[in-house]
Amino acid sequence: MKYDDVIEEIAEYVTEEKTFDEDTSEIALLILKDSMGCMIKSLNNAQCQMMLGPAEEGNYRENGIPVPGNSGLLGLLDASWNIGLLVRWLDYNDCFLAQEWGHPSDNLGGILAASYSQSSKGSKLTVRDVLTAMIKAHEIQGVLSLTNSLNRAGYDHVFFVKLATSAVTAKLIGGDKETVRNTVSNGFADGATLRIYRHTPNVTTRKSWAAGDATMRGVRLALLTDKLNEGYPNILSEPEWGFNKNIMNGNNINLSKKLDDYVVNNILFKADFPAEFHGQTGAEAAMELNEKYHGKLAAIKEIRVSTHESAIRIIANKGELQNPSDRDHSLEYIIAVSLLNGDLKTEYYADEYHESHPEINELINKMKVEENKKYSKDYLDPEKRSVSNSVQLIFEDGTESEKIEVEYPIGHKFRRNEVEPVIDRKFESNLNSYFDKEKVGHLKSLFDDRESLMGMDICDFMYEFQ
Repeated sequence: MKYDDVIEEIAEYVTEEKTFDEDTSEIALLILKDSMGCMIKSLNNAQCQMMLGPAEEGNYRENGIPVPGNSGLLGLLDASWNIGLLVRWLDYNDCFLAQEWGHPSDNLGGILAASYSQSSKGSKLTVRDVLTAMIKAHEIQGVLSLTNSLNRAGYDHVFFVKLATSAVTAKLIGGDKETVRNTVSNGFADGATLRIYRHTPNVTTRKSWAAGDATMRGVRLALLTDKLNEGYPNILSEPEWGFNKNIMNGNNINLSKKLDDYVVNNILFKADFPAEFHGQTGAEAAMELNEKYHGKLAAIKEIRVSTHESAIRIIANKGELQNPSDRDHSLEYIIAVSLLNGDLKTEYYADEYHESHPEINELINKMKVEENKKYSKDYLDPEKRSVSNSVQLIFEDGTESEKIEVEYPIGHKFRRNEVEPVIDRKFESNLNSYFDKEKVGHLKSLFDDRESLMGMDICDFMYEFQ
């Protein structure tokens, strides 16, 4: 029986034998390196630590899966949750922006755990195999994001993580095209999560663990579907009970381009500092202004910020910032601390830091944030995908700073030549936050021998980070 076109296309793409070119593989390897570093950095966060381990107390496995920060081994679902949680917690992993937003490396929670599980049972999977699955998960999530806005319907982008993880995991655990179709249809039937936890006044740390939950649910759906292999061919188009009518407000969810390797090759790295991606260029602009005007911050009368529509809707013009989760999704806070310090660190979002620096609120209260229509247009332009912000300072004596405009953040495709040394530096810094110098040197050396790494059993790779 033929399934809805979107499901057919996903199943065909996931199950076809596909070799990606060297440039794509290089970017994918950089994504994996960056994501592993993000995992390690998250281990220093006290709230993150509270969420680690098995969902059910004491539920460790003798022959389970290793996860950094856990002394015991975990079952497949718990490992998927833990890895996804660690990759995403600090909002420091890669990003893709379109009608919907998201962080495609969130899928590594399910991919790494499922790959380890299969390889440990004798079906050897290598780092190269993981990268192939990762590229495909990036593509599914990202291409769905191009023209399907969940956020405008009130739903969270992690739904696309659940779908992408379910599809590639179904294949990793041995499923054929029919199994992948059924698994993805079950993903659509499972529905989408409300994004209330990302918006004032309800921002909580769920925005840091929602992706770990989504990638785990994707694995769970793959496992459940594998048992009876049942699905819903018209889950999208069914006129009364289908996904399009009930979740997409009557709009047809679609894939606007052929699934290949577009998303990995257009991925946005959070290269040098942790900030919600719509605010990255604002942070860069503020840091540049800090170099020249740091001594005149007290004399500022007004701070003019121009940005794009998505930033206005998602991270600008917030009220009281109640916790770190609120602050790292506030355009004004990101710009204020970058202007104040000339850099941006995870520690700057902490309650203690905010409370001890009243000048942050003083700077925020002087900001005027407006949409620039050109920025909004270029943000959605498939040939540009800019994430523009500009910042200008107006002083009490009537003088003005230059307007610093940054169209493309350092992690953007158009600045790809700048990003590799920055990711290397970020990776080393993240590792240094948890491991000793000898261990850091060893982990760095893994990525120096590309061919050996590509052929490395994923079980051996995961144990290196334990």
